[in-house]
Amino acid sequence: MKEFILFIVKHLVDNPDAVVVNEVDGERTVVYELRVGQGDMGKVIGKRGQTAKSIRTLLAAASAKTGKRAVLEILE
Repeated sequence: MKEFILFIVKHLVDNPDAVVVNEVDGERTVVYELRVGQGDMGKVIGKRGQTAKSIRTLLAAASAKTGKRAVLEILE
């Protein structure tokens, strides 16, 4: 899942080397902390949050097979 997020986000931003994803695995939930470089937050969020919403929807669909809920936190 972590590689999936990295692949998508690195193709959206201007500074792909600054993209970092930390995975915090819990009993029922996996939290992915996505950190992007300065100025790239708008590209990850998108207009009216549509890009972030799409990424979260893809993550939820992919995590359904694992039986755990996936949460994406976007940090700068």
